Amino acid sequence: MKMLKLIIIIIFVSTYSALAQNDSTKASFWKPYPRTYDVKQALEIESLVPMFITGGFHFAACYRYEKFRFRISVINGGKYDAEPAGIKNASSDFKRYYKTSPGFFLGYNVWKNLETYTYFELHTFEIEQKTTGIKKDIHSTDVGGGISYQFFIGQYFYIQPGFHIYLRKDNSLYFDNQQYKIPNIDLSPVLRLGFRYWKKN
Repeated sequence: MKMLKLIIIIIFVSTYSALAQNDSTKASFWKPYPRTYDVKQALEIESLVPMFITGGFHFAACYRYEKFRFRISVINGGKYDAEPAGIKNASSDFKRYYKTSPGFFLGYNVWKNLETYTYFELHTFEIEQKTTGIKKDIHSTDVGGGISYQFFIGQYFYIQPGFHIYLRKDNSLYFDNQQYKIPNIDLSPVLRLGFRYWKKN
């Protein structure tokens, strides 16, 4: 009986070791093992890199617990004009710039590295009247949703393209005899670069 138990234990340990070795041989730079989406906890930092091109900045810190991911961010768009992203009542007479503003995101990985999320952003926009160059600030509490995918390059770096919809209530400013009405909806593609600097499988 003891011999049978010993044989069963040896077979179990040998089989497990062989499977583990086989799994590890599947790993490569492009497909690390364990897979990047098979993670229980992770800390990541990322940025909307195009904001730096327009003279602004964007930084975000992210914490992932299993399929949920919480992200806080700060954005400044520099000379990026967000007005063309507005639909329905966007104005060709004005430009709209992101001033330094925080955001809070809650996401869920629905499949592998495909993430859907909702967010709450406390935006301050600088509105510029094109004809006069006059600038005024307008505050907007934006909510909405997004979808994006993390394409990992190895275990740590990733590129995350996505698409956002921003929703906001009516708000307006007056420039002499002209009124500016901020669009109620923005549709915007996004591109983030990120780095996962800690994880626990």
